[in-house]
Amino acid sequence: MPSTPPSSSRPLRDYAAIGDGRTVALIARDGAVDWLPLPNIHSRPVFARLVDESAGGCIELAPVGEFEVTRRYIAHTNVLETTFTTDTGVATLTDALVTGIAGRLPWAELARRVEGVSGEVEFAWCVQPGTMLRSAAPWTERIDGFSIMRVGHVSLAVVGSEHGIHGEPDERSESISGSFTTAGGSRHLLVIAATEGEPLRVPDAKNVDRGIDRTIDGWSMWSEEFSYDGPWAEDVQRSALALKLLLFSPTGAIAAAATTSLPENPRGGKNWDYRFAWVRDLAYTAHAWVGFGLREETHAALSWMLRTIREHGPEVRVMYTLDGGTDVGLEKHEVPGWNGIQPVVTGNPAQGQLQLGVYGDLIAICRTYVEAGNRLDTQTGRLLADVADKTCDLWRRQDSGMWELPQLEHYTSSKMGCWKALDDAQWLASGGHIPDNGERWRAERDRIHVWVEENCWSETLQAYTLRPGTDDLDASVLLHAPTGFDRGERMSKTLDAITERLGTENHLVYRYTGMDQEEHTFVACGFWRATALACVGRHAEALEAMDALVAQANDVGIYAEMIAEDDGAFWGNLPQALSHLALINAALVIRDVVDESDLGDR
Repeated sequence: MPSTPPSSSRPLRDYAAIGDGRTVALIARDGAVDWLPLPNIHSRPVFARLVDESAGGCIELAPVGEFEVTRRYIAHTNVLETTFTTDTGVATLTDALVTGIAGRLPWAELARRVEGVSGEVEFAWCVQPGTMLRSAAPWTERIDGFSIMRVGHVSLAVVGSEHGIHGEPDERSESISGSFTTAGGSRHLLVIAATEGEPLRVPDAKNVDRGIDRTIDGWSMWSEEFSYDGPWAEDVQRSALALKLLLFSPTGAIAAAATTSLPENPRGGKNWDYRFAWVRDLAYTAHAWVGFGLREETHAALSWMLRTIREHGPEVRVMYTLDGGTDVGLEKHEVPGWNGIQPVVTGNPAQGQLQLGVYGDLIAICRTYVEAGNRLDTQTGRLLADVADKTCDLWRRQDSGMWELPQLEHYTSSKMGCWKALDDAQWLASGGHIPDNGERWRAERDRIHVWVEENCWSETLQAYTLRPGTDDLDASVLLHAPTGFDRGERMSKTLDAITERLGTENHLVYRYTGMDQEEHTFVACGFWRATALACVGRHAEALEAMDALVAQANDVGIYAEMIAEDDGAFWGNLPQALSHLALINAALVIRDVVDESDLGDR
């Protein structure tokens, strides 16, 4: 197993996320904002100390001297509340990326409100923009007695109320700082507003103060529309809120994570940019949104995906930019990285790969949408029929698999994904939702099933393997218990083999054979195992696994991509959509298949 290096950066478990539908800020337990791209989640980060300790930039706000911390999200919101306790008093910090009366603001507005609870607490703060991954030099411009901070094309205003700013920053200033002391009932406000390539709106502190409360009300109203009655309700809702942070509201796309280049192992190399929209993640998200009765998000995400595919077709890409483009590029930056682990990149090299499972993901989104009582348009029907025909032609080819591997092989889970594509296509055709080529689709679907059973099953291991002719195992085959490819004895025995060879004592699971020597456990795989256990009727084991896994989020319910088996440390990008999606879908499946009396008080 990879060892954890000495830490100079904060542990990734320390971070909570807030957002406004356009970008996401990561806030450490001590109140520091160490990651904030502006104005968009996929922009180069103005504040990026997370990956660049010396020049990345940060926003600090904390008591002077020693303190203890407790924190939580305000119930049913993505607004963070941190309580600092010192020897002299107690104060609470409320952090929000403020939203407007009718949704997100046309500019970014980070509001930080400090309220005195008891005694006195001396606070210090500092706003220090970074170099946007060493691509721009921050500078300060003094205009009409007001200081505007610039980084590249981004403009920043720092305002507040009772925030005790130090002096009058000028052109030589690389940061703006201040200090204040709370008392019982006091209120202090620090606001950072930002735009890119457009005029800068300088907010009024009193309006922002009201905006924090409006943002809380907005999140609460959204949560009221959220419909889930089942086990692990608080964990499910928190994961739904985390996913909502990753929905890029200008287009409806869903980012796979809020960050780039957070490493999957101490040796580096696997440091990718996840601020793109994967068709796979969108399929799982749409299923969750439908399960929660969230109509707007489902329609926006699906419509964005279909428009984007048609615009850049006929090929279905693995991923797209959040703006709906295909140029994801790959650029390395001369930046130290989290804990000095390189590389730090923007872009992702998986774009050009053939991943056959994407066809099943796309058609599955549309079936989910139709099963919720909606209807497809003519163009979409034709597109899906073409995708199904393409699946019939291509399923025999080697691909890179779900794990985006450089070696082209006949990966088992890819073939199962093609089976799912054709199964859903013939279902849609039988209901008149897409042009009917069902006889061909059914025939090829059945051929795929026979091929997998004959070539991808190991009698020696009693398991579906990673690919034909190997004893290696792959946790992604467990995704095809809920799809219906196999809910019988073979899938049950595969679960036994994966548990023995890829699992850990705390119910975490490695992605595939050999990964315990290269990286840490993949959070989603643990939830896939719990889901598959429920699907094959092993309900008690599924409940045990879920109870263990929901306990491994951080203190505010956030998951990264990976968790270290030995010490529970987070690794990889965060918040990770696939981790939260896996939790949600596991809970939905278990709720539907496990007898209510067995769920107890979960």
